[in-house]
Amino acid sequence: MASPLAPAALTPGVTVVDLRPPELRLADPLKLNVPVRAVTLEQIEAGTHGLTPDLGPLLVVCERGVRSGLAARYLRADGLDAAHQPGGVRGLALK
Repeated sequence: MASPLAPAALTPGVTVVDLRPPELRLADPLKLNVPVRAVTLEQIEAGTHGLTPDLGPLLVVCERGVRSGLAARYLRADGLDAAHQPGGVRGLALK
């Protein structure tokens, strides 16, 4: 079942970074009006995430919102404009 996310909650130009494992992404895909990139926290920690400034501001989401906060800090340290969604994908649904 797809997450009931409100497309208007996201500003055009934002790219969502989905940290959830593949099985959760497949079971509950994000249906948004902005691009979504699947990246692991391990890729972000290692600097092998492939995310670049031309993607625009990044909104990092995970299942509950804990790992996304850490990932956003790493991405900001890499010079990217990154924020995280408190409450994870469910928090995004409440916007």
